[in-house]
Amino acid sequence: MAIPGAKNAILPIMAACLLTDEQCHLTNVPLIEDVEIMAELLRGLGAEVELDHARHEMSVSARGITSFEPDSPLVTEMRASFLATGPLLARFGRFDCVHPGGCAIGYRPVSVDIHGFRAMGATIRIDHDRYNATADNLTGARIYLDYPSHTGTENLIMAACLAEGTTTVVHASREPEVLELVRFLRLMGAKITGEGTSVIEIESSRRLHGTSFSIMPDRIAAGTLAIAGSMCGGEVELTNVVPELLEPVLYKLRAAGVETSATERSVVIRSDGKLRGTEVQSMPYPGFPSDNQAAMGALLTQARGTSTIVERVFEDRFSYVGGLRELGADITVNANRAVVTGPTRLTATELSVDNDLRAGSALILAGLVAAGETTIRDARYIHRGFEDLAADLTQLGAKVEASTFVESLV
Repeated sequence: MAIPGAKNAILPIMAACLLTDEQCHLTNVPLIEDVEIMAELLRGLGAEVELDHARHEMSVSARGITSFEPDSPLVTEMRASFLATGPLLARFGRFDCVHPGGCAIGYRPVSVDIHGFRAMGATIRIDHDRYNATADNLTGARIYLDYPSHTGTENLIMAACLAEGTTTVVHASREPEVLELVRFLRLMGAKITGEGTSVIEIESSRRLHGTSFSIMPDRIAAGTLAIAGSMCGGEVELTNVVPELLEPVLYKLRAAGVETSATERSVVIRSDGKLRGTEVQSMPYPGFPSDNQAAMGALLTQARGTSTIVERVFEDRFSYVGGLRELGADITVNANRAVVTGPTRLTATELSVDNDLRAGSALILAGLVAAGETTIRDARYIHRGFEDLAADLTQLGAKVEASTFVESLV
């Protein structure tokens, strides 16, 4: 099974297209709801965005930008919409934007972004949940981040590309998708060094140009499908992946009793379904990804013994636990720590995804091993990060219909 382009990579790259008046062409574009939302947001600013669904390609031209106010309903729908603010401020000297929304996984401020914009000389007025920013000219600065926010790091890198002088971002995010954005910006003519370390330096480029770029594979989608295959047993081959980026997930799957192997661009998962308990701690890259934590929680309900999950990235990443309990799972949560006792027999029921696509995917995976037919309400949230998770799981042998219910494989 081929893995599509990465959600968390393409969204900042689409925003970066605002930094030039020349056309940018993107390939390996994932056909997910978040891409559609970002495309509509860019169109609302005056950009021309064409998405070829058949070829998984996109062209963006920001030559005719007429607005500096990202559409408020779209911004409150998706946190990544706020990534348009850095490019707007850098190229046009202004933006007017509401506070972003997105998945309900805890409070996620944009203080890192705002602090950095101010350090580069922007004047920012905050009125309740709205940010109004102006800057005659951004100037390079040394910016220390209170925490290594990946969206904050991306926003500041984009703004710094057109700022005068040199900008240094200290305590920067090292997530692979940040490095992907840097590669794209370099092709546009940006001068950036240090990505992959905690200190990134950006020199003024004054002007960036259009380019073509292929989006990296989605390591979170790949991790989710690897976990699904491990839960249900059998052999799954995932292609169009970067195995080294999957190492944290593969390591924990092996700890749970799963066999894994890899080539340069693929991984194979072999499982007899007999899993053993283990400990999982989600952390910023290169740690275990928080976005795969919920799926791993579903897997551990079928593992022998006691497992622990510690969430060290987001404060509210256990929203899926209630759904797993309704299915029959034995899980207790205390603050950022969950204890899972297994294996437990899960029994199908009707569940709601709520506003967290990763929690939704975990409930679908649990439905694969629950006896009977599990119905998933509000499944549209899952389409924010997966092209067609139902089709993917069906291809692997599951019985899934229109992403609304999951029939047990056991």
